[in-house]
Amino acid sequence: MKIRKMLLASAAIACAALPVSAFAETSAKKIALSNNYAGNSWRQAMLTSWGKVTGEAVKTGVVAAADAFTTAENQATEQAAQIQNMILQGYDAIVLNAASPTALNGAVKEACDAGITVVSFDGIVTEPCAWRIAVDFKEMGRSQVEYLSKKLPDGGNLLEIRGLAGVFVDDEISAGIHEGVKQFPQFKIVGSVHGDWAQDVAQKAVAGILPSLPDIVGVVTQGGDGYGAAQAIAATDRKMPIIVMGNREDELKWWKQQKDAKGYETMSVSIAPGVSTLAFWVAQQILDGKEVKKDLVVPFLRIDQDNLETNLANTQAGGVANVEYTQEDAVKVIESAK
Repeated sequence: MKIRKMLLASAAIACAALPVSAFAETSAKKIALSNNYAGNSWRQAMLTSWGKVTGEAVKTGVVAAADAFTTAENQATEQAAQIQNMILQGYDAIVLNAASPTALNGAVKEACDAGITVVSFDGIVTEPCAWRIAVDFKEMGRSQVEYLSKKLPDGGNLLEIRGLAGVFVDDEISAGIHEGVKQFPQFKIVGSVHGDWAQDVAQKAVAGILPSLPDIVGVVTQGGDGYGAAQAIAATDRKMPIIVMGNREDELKWWKQQKDAKGYETMSVSIAPGVSTLAFWVAQQILDGKEVKKDLVVPFLRIDQDNLETNLANTQAGGVANVEYTQEDAVKVIESAK
């Protein structure tokens, strides 16, 4: 419940008892999830949340189907073909985690022209006919440097671990980190690697660049890479810097071990994987005839030193700190955006 309150704080407007629409209006509708990548714990948690929430929605007759599809190669061309197949299969709505904000616009426009509702989330698209659900990824990046400025007022050298190259989320978080460095010029980014939001990839990438780097006081990240970075640094004689974490269970567990043993302090931040379930309910509400703004913003989930243990206890082994949304939550988010 604590995580839910954190995530919905910006959407918790006065209309707490908003009416929920009748299920019958969408009971014959079919919704599909188009996902471009499943190679890390965040995406796996996202798909698990989708299956859990939409499975119940299908079972209770809210919608007729809520099928999930993931491309094999994380290529925009492959995902565009997937969307075109969904058009042919007669889905009424497509919930989309996009490989590119622009490269899928043609396929998205085809879907819209066919009368299909398209709701993008996390990896959003710029095609005007689609809806977008996102956190402020730039602020997510900038806030990391702001946090470090409070813990390390004298500044120092930073290592940046990026996500998947060419993906909108990676570009936005990185842009926010660089904005943070401009705001707090006592810091300097002395190295950058791509960790693909996966701890094993990040560990290899960090191990590869460390020998060429001067002393670093902090590591700014995107999620799924903090534990890998810690493992790579622990294998050297370097002092452990402040590594910003990304809400993965392995990161939180390592952080707690270091906190208990040495008083290690950091913070952790990410978008909740369950945002896929919010996108599902938003699509359902649109199909039900509700007026919904094209752009919806949800807060990111931040974990700090004082609530680490609570969040770790609520995070599944091998998973990510998460919240799954209800139809009522979606209605609140929609109403708060008007």
